[in-house]
Amino acid sequence: MPLVSNDPTRYINLSEIDFDALKATFDKGRKATEAQKLRQNLTFKLAQMVKLNRTRMDFLDEFQKLIDEYNAGSANVETFFAKLMAFTQKLNEEEKRGIAEQLSEEELVIFDLLTKPDIVLTKEEDRDVKKVAKTLLETLKREKLVLDWKKRQATRAAVFTTIEKVLDEGLPRTYTPELYGAKCEAVYQHVFESYQGLGKSLYATQ
Repeated sequence: MPLVSNDPTRYINLSEIDFDALKATFDKGRKATEAQKLRQNLTFKLAQMVKLNRTRMDFLDEFQKLIDEYNAGSANVETFFAKLMAFTQKLNEEEKRGIAEQLSEEELVIFDLLTKPDIVLTKEEDRDVKKVAKTLLETLKREKLVLDWKKRQATRAAVFTTIEKVLDEGLPRTYTPELYGAKCEAVYQHVFESYQGLGKSLYATQ
């Protein structure tokens, strides 16, 4: 398979990129063209990853900063390419993080919504929040995300009440009432944007 895809509609598996070969191609080829090709693929890949997990917006900000620096002439093409390579490896690590956390992609986003930014947890509390993320997703998908649930006030309210109940019962006491309320809202907004009901969601084909 090509190291860097020219097809923006194809799923890009960062773990399959041979960085040594990619660097060799860059060194012997048209450097600006190779850098632009990698940039385009990262743009598409990052859009996919942020769509699935909005807490990854920091990666988008970092990527835009790299591009802005290059466009402003603050970095030459060699430096720009090296930074893109390093950024690609960071994205690859982020994409694998769910495996390390023992969470699916859709469980991971709920966990991230509950723990970011900068919520300090003990190992036991971290396990508790992971359990909450799994329990909440399982409960919603099994009982509450029915057909056209977003169109009826009663079913929307049932989803929000379930989120409140599961988070209240499962979140560590580290979460203040204010933080708990904010997390309920954030998780509900994510569910509203990502799940259509009856198994249909952003994650159905993941």
